[in-house]
Amino acid sequence: MSTERPSPRYSDIDVWEPSDIIEAMIEGQFTAVAAVRAARFALADATLAAEARLRNGGRLVYVGAGTSGRLAVQDGAELVPTFSWPQDRLLLLMAGGKDALLQSVEGAEDEVEQAVRLVQQHEIDVNDVLIAVAASGTTPFTLSSLREAKKRGALTIGIANNRDTPILAEADYPIFLDTGAEPIAGSTRMKAGTAQRITLNVFSSVVMILLGRVYDGLMVDLQAVNQKLVRRSESILRRLTGRSHEQACEALRQANGNVKLAVLLLHGCSLQQATNVLDRARGQLRAALAAIGKPAPTHADLSDLTHAGASEG
Repeated sequence: MSTERPSPRYSDIDVWEPSDIIEAMIEGQFTAVAAVRAARFALADATLAAEARLRNGGRLVYVGAGTSGRLAVQDGAELVPTFSWPQDRLLLLMAGGKDALLQSVEGAEDEVEQAVRLVQQHEIDVNDVLIAVAASGTTPFTLSSLREAKKRGALTIGIANNRDTPILAEADYPIFLDTGAEPIAGSTRMKAGTAQRITLNVFSSVVMILLGRVYDGLMVDLQAVNQKLVRRSESILRRLTGRSHEQACEALRQANGNVKLAVLLLHGCSLQQATNVLDRARGQLRAALAAIGKPAPTHADLSDLTHAGASEG
């Protein structure tokens, strides 16, 4: 496998100057980005298929072992606060369980029977989307999870860094990330891990956009679980409606922090009307605004959003 083989280019990396090692490793990160870009059409197909399944109430299931599993779990966990993805529609299946998130669990990736049991226990079926991530493309736990889920009718997406491997061959939507040999042979937390992280990030973000959890480039479904995100909610609402700080805060209070409902409240809806309109629009704020005959956002003071911390941190 290309991710396991030593590369002649790095054979004497242990005697290089630190600055040269750093340069080589940074160069590898660009290789990871290029690998994801080369897979963009496969990635687009996977997002469209996933969105269609999830729109009908299905679950997102992330599966992996080791570094790949930790990256998968991280991506999945971030969907809840960022997009208010329902916790009961998210499954994170990590070889070795929660303990493996913080340390290596010996033999966990070989637990084929455990993988099958988990898929059966959680009743993964035709409504669900399973994303299996493994640099090798052969990890027994991950592959067995994918096979069992596929047998039960789930949509399966396979992400791997080696060509013609079982996870890619058996997934409904394979995504091959051609990152090649690592500067430290077999250390797939490097280029391979970066490419996986980008792919997962792009995949989930695009799916959330397609599902209406982003509007006008803003996180209108975020959960304001800390003061930074409370301020961000207020600034998003002001940007979308042009209303004052006090009006935005009051609307968010009435909407229990729901930005979409608050937008509709500031456009004259009662809370019940706003809820009904948004439900009929299947959570799509743009469609909900169109239904009540309201225009596009006014894009009020952009500096407010910046000061509230527009980027994740």
